[in-house]
Amino acid sequence: MSVYTEVERDDLIAFLGDYSVGELVSYQGISDGIENTNYFVTTSEGQFVLTLFEHHDFDELGYFLDVMTFFYQQGIPSAHPEADQQGQYLKQLCGKPAALVVRLPGRGVSSTATLAQCAQIGEAMADMHIAGQQFKARRDNERGPVWRQQTAETIYPKLDTEQSALLRNELAYQQGYAGLDLPAGVTHADLFRDNALFDGENLTGIIDFYFASDEYLAFDLAVAVNDWCINDEGLPDPQRYQALMQRYTQKRPLTEAEKANWNMVCRAAALRFWLSRLQDKLFPREGELTQIKNPDAFLHILKHHRQHPLSLDFN
Repeated sequence: MSVYTEVERDDLIAFLGDYSVGELVSYQGISDGIENTNYFVTTSEGQFVLTLFEHHDFDELGYFLDVMTFFYQQGIPSAHPEADQQGQYLKQLCGKPAALVVRLPGRGVSSTATLAQCAQIGEAMADMHIAGQQFKARRDNERGPVWRQQTAETIYPKLDTEQSALLRNELAYQQGYAGLDLPAGVTHADLFRDNALFDGENLTGIIDFYFASDEYLAFDLAVAVNDWCINDEGLPDPQRYQALMQRYTQKRPLTEAEKANWNMVCRAAALRFWLSRLQDKLFPREGELTQIKNPDAFLHILKHHRQHPLSLDFN
């Protein structure tokens, strides 16, 4: 989340007039995250998150809002969009597609996760993957293998010799990724610690579904492992990893193919976020409040996976 598009108070009041949410009390830009413009909005009848979409058009966005609504209806603790008086989830504000989403209680995890938090994320992700098999809409992962190769080509000239060689080697290793025979379905694809809300040790909600797509379920799991299960040094922590994976596999055991390709998938997940953070750092976008996250964190994790594959002994 960031603020790239400034919203004036009068424009927001007019926007809210199409909803049955009361009168505007206050609003504040959110600096966390890096993709869309976001504001906390408080009205006389509730609290919401306003999102202005910086990269997607109206035709694309219905999918994301449908995903959010689907998981909410399936009992997954997740944010859900507010419909306007015509029953529509998506509108326009400041020339951008915009949605108003109910703000859930709790806060994101800003430091290393506790074992209890890791376990709850593992269980929630398993519930999402099981329920998601009934979701009918389809959308390819826009940050999949093709994007990773194309992005690498734009970044190579700005890398040092060592990083360039590592990137070329990793992409060569992952040439077969797209053809793996692994269980797939709708995934969050970005379930980081700042995209889940907790009240103490209790999970209150999962947010920011705007990278949701059809992917390997193991990839979604690996994205979570690469963020939730790290220690203070930014490397995988065995206890956190055990806590998350044990709770996940109690509900959805990994297939033999997922186990055989687990290291490749973990590396693909690390590579995806190394590349996206490099892109944001090397080709920054202007904004009032923006956050560019450190790409080296995922280079660190990728190097670790290349040298030390994660154990599958978590039962």
